[in-house]
Amino acid sequence: MNIYPEDANIFETSNTDDTSRPKVYIETYGCQMNVNDSEVVASILIGNGYSVTSDINQADIILINTCSIRENAETRVFGRLDLFGQIKKQKPSVLVGVLGCMAERLKDQLLEQKKVVDLVVGPDAYRELPVLIRAAEDGQKGVNVLLSREETYADISPVRLDKNGVSAFVSIMRGCNNMCSYCVVPYTRGAERSRDPHTIVKEVQELVNAGYREVTLLGQNVNSYHWVEQKGLIKHSVNFSDLLEMVALVDPRLRVRFSTSHPKDLTNEVLYTMAMYENICNHIHLPVQSGSTRILKLMNRKYTREDYLNRIEAIRSIIPDCSISTDIIAGFCTETEVDHDLTLSLMREVGFDFAYMFKYSERPNTKAARHLEDDVPEEVKTRRLMEIIELQGKLSEQSKQADVGKRFEVLVEGESKKSKDEFYGRTSQNKVVVFPKAGHKVGDFVYVEITDCTPATLMGKIVEE
Repeated sequence: MNIYPEDANIFETSNTDDTSRPKVYIETYGCQMNVNDSEVVASILIGNGYSVTSDINQADIILINTCSIRENAETRVFGRLDLFGQIKKQKPSVLVGVLGCMAERLKDQLLEQKKVVDLVVGPDAYRELPVLIRAAEDGQKGVNVLLSREETYADISPVRLDKNGVSAFVSIMRGCNNMCSYCVVPYTRGAERSRDPHTIVKEVQELVNAGYREVTLLGQNVNSYHWVEQKGLIKHSVNFSDLLEMVALVDPRLRVRFSTSHPKDLTNEVLYTMAMYENICNHIHLPVQSGSTRILKLMNRKYTREDYLNRIEAIRSIIPDCSISTDIIAGFCTETEVDHDLTLSLMREVGFDFAYMFKYSERPNTKAARHLEDDVPEEVKTRRLMEIIELQGKLSEQSKQADVGKRFEVLVEGESKKSKDEFYGRTSQNKVVVFPKAGHKVGDFVYVEITDCTPATLMGKIVEE
């Protein structure tokens, strides 16, 4: 049995691994927001006398940060809890905690069915972890899944999970107000609230001072970021375009990315800001979910097929070399072959560079689960998903073929998995490039000429600017 799953983010052992302190092992599933949350958890625990370890066998406390977006993510976590139960049989003093979205959604089930679980802590209660751990050590169940309208963890400097010391995530907001009918996020992460922009800029500056070369601003819907500050009679507001500019100005050599954008809120102002600053990367992740206006309405996405294509046209016009990635759901409630074909035709029209593609998975208590029948047969969902994946494979290959012969500035992020003589990095358009080291090091910016590609990766050689 593999103790360390490949699909989980796990803290590397570092100077936080202090033998005189109780050891905490943190395993993270799901989105980048969850990764950032685990960094916040690590910071809170280290500040309260714990150390972090990447060796589960050395752990006094095992924490699993969870995702509820899809059913298979929850199934994976339940499987991990079974393994943690085996570890606990060998070392009964070990505490096991479930954090994040599953903790909020499945509190009762986790406590009743999984006797191995000692702690259940929702995404807005991480400050309470030290207290809850002490309660669990005294034989009580440590539980807090209350959602907050204020918590943003703005004052906490996360302990960075990344292994290369080059790229970091910075959370700019929490929660979501969009209420897409298929999504559990508003129920597990609460209402949307934006973080004070000055604390964001301060965190980014600290990362620059620590040698980081790239930050990704995170939010469920970054385009709806909105901070209002009242000083006497003067009211000052900051929107996402303003924040992007503030972060870009921290250091002209710092790359700035962001995720995720909602099509209904992606303004031309944001696009012009991206075009204005060279260090804001030319990549936008713009989930479409479906190419059918009828299905989009059932999903409560608040835009039509035409609205989405209008945003694509604006991106192409204002930032011609911008890459666009997306999310697509196959087999949503009542989806017909006509709806499915509309999704395929939209994919061809846009020519996405990359996509995350999934079968619809009904999540309990969402609007779709309450009011819509999950009536597309599983085999039809699978076939449609395969058609989407096949088409996207062709589009991704065409996108990469178009880059052969071009030169890109690439940030060196690490050593290639296939060869110790090669590095990998990403272009501004978020495409992975593999190239010979040629005497450079991780964290360098280099110019790479693309010489070849696979459907997934660009290959090239370092050239002079």
